[in-house]
Amino acid sequence: MRFSMLISLLRPIGPVIIGISLGFTLSLLSVSWVEESCDINAVIDEGIILSQDGSLKGARRPNSISPGNDDGEEEEEEEEEEDFQPRIIPYKPVKQTQPKKLFRAKYISTELGIRERLFVGILTSKNTINTLGVAVNRTISHHLDNVVFFTGTRSHKIPHGMMVVTHGDERLIWNMFQTIKYILEHYITEYDWFYLAQDDTYTQADRIKALVEHLSMNRVLYMGSPEEFIGGEMQGRYCYGGFGYLLSRSLLLRLQPFLENCRNDILSARHDEWLGRCIIDYADTNCVEEFEGQNYYYYEMGKNSDPSKEDNVQFNNALTVHPVSDPEQMYRLHKHFTEIELQKTYEEIEKLQAEIKNVSVVAFEGNRSALWPLGINPPFEPKTRFEVLRWDYFTEDQVYSCIDGSPKCELRGIDKLDVADVIETAMGELNKKYKPVLHLKKQQLINGYRRFDPTRGMEYTLDLQLEVVNQKGHSRSITKRVHLVRPLSRIEIIPMPYVTEATRVHIILPVTLQDREHVQQFLEVYATNAFETSENAILTFLFIYDPIEAQQVNQNDIFASVKLQINAYEHRYPTVKIPWISVKSESPSQIKFMDIISKKHPVDTLFFIATVKTSINSEFLNRCRMNSINNWQVFFPIHFQYYNPDIAYHNQPLPNTLDLVKEAGHFDRSSFTEACFYNSDYMATRTRMSSDVQENEEILENLDIYDMFVKYSGLHVFRAVEPALHQKYSYEPCNPRLSEDVYQRCVQSTLDSLGSRSQLAMLMFEQEQGNST
Repeated sequence: MRFSMLISLLRPIGPVIIGISLGFTLSLLSVSWVEESCDINAVIDEGIILSQDGSLKGARRPNSISPGNDDGEEEEEEEEEEDFQPRIIPYKPVKQTQPKKLFRAKYISTELGIRERLFVGILTSKNTINTLGVAVNRTISHHLDNVVFFTGTRSHKIPHGMMVVTHGDERLIWNMFQTIKYILEHYITEYDWFYLAQDDTYTQADRIKALVEHLSMNRVLYMGSPEEFIGGEMQGRYCYGGFGYLLSRSLLLRLQPFLENCRNDILSARHDEWLGRCIIDYADTNCVEEFEGQNYYYYEMGKNSDPSKEDNVQFNNALTVHPVSDPEQMYRLHKHFTEIELQKTYEEIEKLQAEIKNVSVVAFEGNRSALWPLGINPPFEPKTRFEVLRWDYFTEDQVYSCIDGSPKCELRGIDKLDVADVIETAMGELNKKYKPVLHLKKQQLINGYRRFDPTRGMEYTLDLQLEVVNQKGHSRSITKRVHLVRPLSRIEIIPMPYVTEATRVHIILPVTLQDREHVQQFLEVYATNAFETSENAILTFLFIYDPIEAQQVNQNDIFASVKLQINAYEHRYPTVKIPWISVKSESPSQIKFMDIISKKHPVDTLFFIATVKTSINSEFLNRCRMNSINNWQVFFPIHFQYYNPDIAYHNQPLPNTLDLVKEAGHFDRSSFTEACFYNSDYMATRTRMSSDVQENEEILENLDIYDMFVKYSGLHVFRAVEPALHQKYSYEPCNPRLSEDVYQRCVQSTLDSLGSRSQLAMLMFEQEQGNST
């Protein structure tokens, strides 16, 4: 009984007792299993941690056993552990090194590794570059971004506007080797595809561009007209050079290490065969005319063939045509293929218009959602009454909106041609719509309206009086209103030469007797914006004396005070030198002064002609550098002219700073005094007008530099408003010896600079009120 009671009491705690016993047993077994060796080396390597000073001081690992067995050694070790003192290591800051300057590419495409699609190289010679070479350039250069002509030796006269690379030898294989080498050195990182052709090959540029757009850029591809090697001993096919051939960037990179081997080891009489053998031997690639579903179409033209009479599918689909015997045949080919592409474009437009009509039926607004004309942007919708576009009224002889503000003027020049073209187009479309039932003849234009919509183009509304003749010969006169739109064409990016902002600007500042009082303020502004910022510019004063003042220069120099100011600024800024040039003239002329200055500077000098009233800063000088392109473009900025403060701020205090607002001034479009151009462009233009100067020397005094560049140079004359170029008001009389146009521009500039219309009207109103009282 008692035993059973004891069992019942112990039963709940039995598992606990068994668990504790099992735990003790396992712990004793584990101690014996992990016991470490008493080898001194093992203790040093594993059991003891070295202290900072290299002594064997430190704690053992928890489960390690001390090598000492007697108590003396244990006590000694404990004392050593008690004597251990931690040592504080002083903080030494990390020496800051100057970070490397991060190089950023000038263009995003360069940094992202984006390459252009197609490079075109034309193989020509000194005998044909001025004939067939020019014809090739005129037919493809407007469609392709980069066309380079490769020739053996240079001709005496290089055609204008063509990039020509001369190899210095007429050997065909050598020229081909040098051409591939030049492409690898200069263009391999910029383009994905390389097209080479001869100058007696007509190339349909748009089709070549469309072909490479459908090919993968990373393919090793040799594409053209496959031909068997002469003799048939060589395996593979090469691309015949007469029809041109397409090389991928990957192929040229694979060929690059072996190009010298090709030059030394491969012998051939034809340059295209030599290149084909090189590609087959070292790049293991044959010429193909079809790849990835794209075909390289070509056509061999008969001698003296007329392109207009060639009527077969192979000819009309050709990318290249060969051989072309003379430039005239090249131009006839270009006309033929241009007409084909134009007709395809019209067919695509009609197809798209039909699709738009079909889709508009199921649109929310029905057919009203298809705006007229189809495919053209909708008309501009003004938000306020000030944004409403104005319609100009015209007839066949008169226009009732004139540039000079007159209410009516004669319709002439390009405007007359525009109106005649619109009426002819309207009649053509009307007859196209009503034939053969009716035939319409124009009797007169009753009313004509036109306006320019910046979102879609020029819009016309015509009220035409027409004579309608039916099929039976009966006629009657009716009035018909028609609407026409001359849409804006596709925006095209025109390639421009590369320019930088590192060019030094030579600022020419003419100073007359009347300008002396403005020099001090000019120098103060210029010193702040240029001297203190180390602007890459040189300021040159041009002192203009009349004959009497020039005779008295030693006794009474009218510019002595100005020269003292120049010396003071040179003393204040030791690194700055301000040269000056003195000239004598009875009648000041921009061209005469520039003739003197031009001879004193190199041909690559960039000039900026300024006035003493002009405020110059770095922002404008950078735009002067960017907008002036040697042998391409000159820049005539339109400065912001401040109004006469007595009128603009009549009975008001003058503000501390003048802002770019309409109440303070305006952009003076009648002033052409400031100009940026290169010395070489000036010298070339000046040479072209020398024959006219010999016949009439007064032309140097009548014309200004702007008129000279417009009339005698083939350069782009870039004229634009310049918000960073300001000019303060001061009255300056106009020179009556200038030409009529230049004098009228000067007078108009002076009048416009007085004040705005509202300011002048308010001033007159106040004066009339004062007179009436």
